[in-house]
Parts: sequence; C-alpha cells; structure tokens
Amino acid sequence: MIDLETTYLGLPLPSPIVPSSSPLLEKLDNLLRLEEAGAGAVVLPSLFEEQLTKDSLELDERLSQGTDRFAEALNLLPDLEQYNMGPERYLESIQKAKAALSIPVIASLNGNTLGSWVRYAKEIEQAGADALELNVYHIPADLLETGHSVESKCLELVKAVKSELRIPLAVKLSPYFSSIGNMALEIDQVKADGLVLFNRFYQPDIDLEELEVVSNLQLSTPEELRLRLRWTALLYGQISADLGITGGVYSASDALKCLMAGGKVVMMASALLKHGISHLKKLLEAMVRWMEEHDYESVEQLRGSMSRKAIGASEGYERVQYVRLLAGYLR
Repeated sequence: MIDLETTYLGLPLPSPIVPSSSPLLEKLDNLLRLEEAGAGAVVLPSLFEEQLTKDSLELDERLSQGTDRFAEALNLLPDLEQYNMGPERYLESIQKAKAALSIPVIASLNGNTLGSWVRYAKEIEQAGADALELNVYHIPADLLETGHSVESKCLELVKAVKSELRIPLAVKLSPYFSSIGNMALEIDQVKADGLVLFNRFYQPDIDLEELEVVSNLQLSTPEELRLRLRWTALLYGQISADLGITGGVYSASDALKCLMAGGKVVMMASALLKHGISHLKKLLEAMVRWMEEHDYESVEQLRGSMSRKAIGASEGYERVQYVRLLAGYLR
C-alpha cells in the first residue's frame, strides 16, 4: 500500500497534491470535489491588496493597472463592476470552506506593501484558515529603486505578517530576485514556514489595431517546471522552510520530479483549469502505479532523492551542464 501522506507547514496532508489559487477554487462545490479527488489541501483564490484599499480615490486606476501586473488578476480582479468578493466575503468563504472540508484550507494574500495586510492576516486567521500564503509581487518600475530596496521591502512585509500570526505562513516568491538562493535564506531566517516556487505573472501586450496595452490569460506549460525543479533541488536541505512547487505541473511524472527535487507539496492550477477536477485523481493514480513499479513505499521515500544534497554533485543543476549541452547540440 503506497503511503501518500505528507506534511506541509506543519499540517498533516493526505496527499502532496495541492490545488493552488485559481478561479476554480471560488466555488465550494469545486472544493468538495477536489477533496474527493485526493487533494491534500487547497489554496483559496487570493485576496488582493487593491481590494483592501478599495475605498481610496485611486482604486479605479489601480485596478486597471493591476490586470497586467498581478498574478491571477485577469480572472479574479477584472474590474470594479464585475468583481464583488471584497474582504468580508473572502472571510466568509474561508469559514464555509473550513466547515465543509476535512483537508487544510490555506488562504492567500496578494500584493506588495504593508498597507492593511497585517490586520487582514489576523482576520484570516480568526476566520479559521489553517495557514496563509503571502503572494508577494512588486514591479520595480522606478529606475532609482535598487535590488536591495526591493528585497528589503519583501522581507519587511514577511516579518510584519509573520510576527502577528499563530498559523503557519508560506511565501510565494518571484523568480526575478538577483539572488534567489540568498532571498530564500533570508525569508527562512525571518521564520517563514514555507516557500512556494515560483509565482507566475501575466505580461502586457500591445494591440496594434486599438493601440492599447492589453493582457490575456496564459496558462502555464510543462516547460516552465524546469526552473522550479532546479531551485527546489538547490534549496532542499539548506533551509528549514518547507518547499512547494507551482507552475508547469501537469502529469504524474511532473509531480514525481517535484517530490524528488525536494518539494513537500506539488501545486496545480493550470492543469486543473484545462483538464478539469477529475485530472487530479488520474494524476494520483498514475503516481501510485509508478511508485509500485519502482518499489517506492511512500512520498517521504521519494522526497529530495534527486536534490543536489542527495546526489552529491552540483553540476547537474548549475553551469557545467549548460556548457555541455551547448557544445554537444550540433554534433
């Protein structure tokens, strides 16, 4: 009997597959179906910083800017007229999910400044969330803003929220820091319980006919997973925080690789949006078949087995492999 149980952020999970923040998780019925399909936990759609400042005079302008700047914005925060789940309804959605589900419910906050985050983090805790995922995203469009300043703001935010919470805190990171490893270490040192690698950001485009800056939703692809695998394998065993992987997970093979790299949980959004909730059950069944065929008894046995720490060599995840690939491509 294959043991799929694991822990994440100190929480016991029946499986390592966690549906991550997406419009699919807005409906309670979908949450129940995901639990039935074998989800280990769920990450609710994000509560956006713009919603916390919705009474400000700048709201309308900030919402229109946010559609090409914030992860999930196109689906969750399209405009003021269509988007109605403000902070109060978000807290209600946590309470309903907790009442209906037996698996952990992880809330999500998305933004880049302190603002009202600390207060709402506390309210999210009081609403019953088992953990909070802090989805940090900042575009340093000011050319005078230094990398050190960007990192300091992120750390200040994590430290402030963590200091007020009793529930676990995970930080969903961007891959665009100048030194991802050092940033991960610093976040670990301010006692974040988990790191999620990596956030995806929808990029702006230009409409040549309307002469407007536009955005459209691009689901992740399996090719995006490699960046996540590399950094998970490099960080595994070097920091205390649990590692979660998100972005590009579609198949059982993808999920198994994530665990072998060192991930505690494997998060999915795009694959479920594309293939439906039933895809999660099929993925878990395929994972179990592979593990049986290869004599693995548990996900704990898999975890970190192909990390840099485990294989005792760094070249597979660093520069030497890159040089070899280029040298041998045309042979």
